[in-house]
Amino acid sequence: MNATIIGAGLAGCEAAWQLAQRGIGVTLHEMKPHKMTPAHHSNGFAELVCSNSLRSDQLENAVGLLKEELRRCGSLILRCADQTRVEAGGALAVDREAFSQAVTDAVRSHPNITVVEGEVTHIPEGEVIIASGPLTSEGLSEEIAKLFPNSGYLNFYDAAAPIVTFESIDMDHAWFASRYDRGTADYINCAMSQEEYQAFWKELCQAEEAPVHGFEDGRVFEGCMPVEVMARRGEQTLCFGPLKPKGLPDPKTGKEPYAVVQLRRDNAQGTLYNIVGFQTHLKWGEQKRVFSMIPALAHAEYVRYGVMHRNTYLDSPRLLDAYYRVRGQERICFAGQITGVEGYVESTASGFVAGVELANRLLGKPPVDFPRETALGALAQYVSNESVVDFQPMNINFGIMPPLDHKVKGKRNKNAELSRRSLELVDALREKL
Repeated sequence: MNATIIGAGLAGCEAAWQLAQRGIGVTLHEMKPHKMTPAHHSNGFAELVCSNSLRSDQLENAVGLLKEELRRCGSLILRCADQTRVEAGGALAVDREAFSQAVTDAVRSHPNITVVEGEVTHIPEGEVIIASGPLTSEGLSEEIAKLFPNSGYLNFYDAAAPIVTFESIDMDHAWFASRYDRGTADYINCAMSQEEYQAFWKELCQAEEAPVHGFEDGRVFEGCMPVEVMARRGEQTLCFGPLKPKGLPDPKTGKEPYAVVQLRRDNAQGTLYNIVGFQTHLKWGEQKRVFSMIPALAHAEYVRYGVMHRNTYLDSPRLLDAYYRVRGQERICFAGQITGVEGYVESTASGFVAGVELANRLLGKPPVDFPRETALGALAQYVSNESVVDFQPMNINFGIMPPLDHKVKGKRNKNAELSRRSLELVDALREKL
């Protein structure tokens, strides 16, 4: 029994691991290092090309619930993330290089996984999971398009935030804290006065963008919007978004600044920090010029500037079922952001579900049906829900899960109860995995 997986990102590695752990021989194709994309910088598997944060780790948050479901189900990605985590308050953030190395080592050393380097331009025969990611190569994209002659792709653009060195941050204009003192004080908070913010905002709106073929503001996914696009929507937009000062009083004054730019640790050593919410496709020189107007970053040293790159995803409600299989061609599955799930953990979840379903099918076992009351099931059913007309990438959220059958006072309490319900269902299904 064998299966082929295309792509060694988060989804591909998770799917490969689940299959291999169940005794299925896996051929894992990865085009790096022979062919790289503008967003990739290393040869390792499961490279995190945007933030190093897997977002909230709290069960009152839907992505925190999804992480816990994956942990209980034996996820490789979550195991490696927990092993390489860095302090980030209530979030799960990782040392991206150590994380990638941990995943790479685990996958390459598994006796049931054979890694084949080089670009795939034809869909192989047999059982296949295509986890080629949002930066699928043109050759493979053309082959995938042939599967859906009457549908086609939807394209959107994604952006990565800049990373600066800790030693270049002016801490006279910044301090360590987490918003509302939740968790440990792991974020560097860079204060801006009203005058400083207004000058910064004007320059940001006028800054020169790097050329991106076919880019339109209206096609940018709201969850990963370039900071300059957000700024152009109004002077106060950033102050209610990534520069929100609420819950972050300046210890020097005891008062909340007009705006606060947050930096999050990007490696375990704490030598690198990324600028939270500053995904951008400005020219590199413009990034340095404009972002230097933030007082704490006036002399910042950039180890990576923000970049803009193309993302590709399927019109999945018309094309895929709840196991991420192609309708009518069930030997072919998709996993990861190409399916329209948005986010690192969500991509991992899709790879997990696709891998487990394929393994069970090859072993002659019934599929594991995660109900919509679970985060794993809710995400898979959203992606495959034919009633969704204007399909766009989706992060996991409690809104796509059925409500409780009883009232619970308070949002956090209600979310905690939704998570409790979900984890009970997941625990009951674990023996079928």
